[in-house]
Amino acid sequence: MLHTSFSRFVTVFHGRTAPEPGTLVGYGAVIEALQLPVPLPRDIALISTKRRQYHVAGWRVFTPRHAPLDTLWAHLVFALKYEGLDLLFFKKLFAQLPAQAIEEWVRRAPQSRYARTLWFLYEWLLEQRLALPDLTRGNYVPVVNEQLQYAAVTGISIPRQRLRNNLPGVVSFCPLVHKTASLEQYLARDLAGRAQHVLRGLHADVLVRTSAFLLLKDSKASFTIEGEQPAPTRALRWGRAIGQAGQHALSREELLRLQQLVIESSRFVRLGYRTEGGFVGEHDRGTGDPIPDHISARWQDLDSLMNGLLAAAAYLETAGYPPVLTAAAVAFGFVFIHPFVDGNGRVHRYLIHHLLARQGFTPPGIIFPVSAAILEHLPTYRQVLERYSHAVLEFIPWQKTADHNVEVLADTSDYYRYFDATPQAEFLFDCVAYTLEKTIPQEVAYLQRYDALKAWLDEQFQMPDKLVAVLIRFLEQNQGVLSKRAREKEFALLTPEEADQIQRQYALHLVE
Repeated sequence: MLHTSFSRFVTVFHGRTAPEPGTLVGYGAVIEALQLPVPLPRDIALISTKRRQYHVAGWRVFTPRHAPLDTLWAHLVFALKYEGLDLLFFKKLFAQLPAQAIEEWVRRAPQSRYARTLWFLYEWLLEQRLALPDLTRGNYVPVVNEQLQYAAVTGISIPRQRLRNNLPGVVSFCPLVHKTASLEQYLARDLAGRAQHVLRGLHADVLVRTSAFLLLKDSKASFTIEGEQPAPTRALRWGRAIGQAGQHALSREELLRLQQLVIESSRFVRLGYRTEGGFVGEHDRGTGDPIPDHISARWQDLDSLMNGLLAAAAYLETAGYPPVLTAAAVAFGFVFIHPFVDGNGRVHRYLIHHLLARQGFTPPGIIFPVSAAILEHLPTYRQVLERYSHAVLEFIPWQKTADHNVEVLADTSDYYRYFDATPQAEFLFDCVAYTLEKTIPQEVAYLQRYDALKAWLDEQFQMPDKLVAVLIRFLEQNQGVLSKRAREKEFALLTPEEADQIQRQYALHLVE
């Protein structure tokens, strides 16, 4: 393995056309040379024959001066220096790499941050101690390169390798997020501060009504995403649960409570963590065989995976990690694991609310109707889910069962512990921005205009609140016109002139 040739000249690589012919390096080169069972990185590193460095979709192109020597050590250093950490890659690499190789690299360059990082990652990921003495000198350096990826602010000092462990998670669950122009722009905009600004100064009554509307809107949207049309009482009940997001610490028991609220009747669904395989997809209409788009984590691994997810969520709450990135890693990690037979999607979206609230991103008493924003961008949401699922599908061995389910045939837990959460983080930020810049301001403005029209109706006609609500609903349903039937029945006491005047006031106040 150590003497394998890694660099490879390519024009097309695994279906991706290179922006120009060049030499494959870094993670892509090692994955290809060693046939590691991991997805290719989001961006493949390529050494150009020209003297220009640039980034295009799916590729990062470097100049000849960046080219590493054609050794495993040199390609790993290149990857750590320019591509960031890929924990899944290293977990699979270390399963094949003799421990002596890491020890030799460290002895040869004990002060190299890259040798120290590989040493730390080997011991951390495999929970095996190498035959190396603790370092006694050298500056502490971070494990995660914060120029390339987001890290925990409150890192943990590791005297053995003289490193600061700023990984955003724990060894049993640690997705990573790459820094992108989109994410950097969102973080610079301080969306949490903008939410406070939008809601500051609102009358308490308007704030309460806005909150109630947003809860119900999000609850209904979350069911709609799953293809369900719940009864009004069920939607209200789930809306109340969403309104409590952040109040209770996450635990296995809390997740099971939420699943029970979602499912309500367990007559045909076994509640709790699965004790069988699971997948998302279709069945062949002729044979009934499963056709998976996504394979859920092996049920035997659920306790370990979910304990890791819960531990990571608790750690990130106080680690100084950006709240939206925390919500993306944990909530999407949950839905990728798919621990329940049913209810995963709605609990996954609840977790977004919970984590944003726990980290103080959402104002007290207000939730961002993220599910409503997801519903507005449903094709993109599905693409974001499939981007993960399809990438790992080929590495999960499975067979069909007698009841047309799937049985996973190996330990696949690492694929759910160490995924790249960058696409999910970008999508979630898009949804949060949508709610802040469109949904919430629209609802606040509507209620303020509604109250202005209600005040005018009260002054002119002394209408009771219930009748005002009926009147405005009729106008909304009929494009601002009071129908002949309404004029002759519910509002027969109005003169034609008064009805016309109300229509004009409606157009003035409530028609945008």
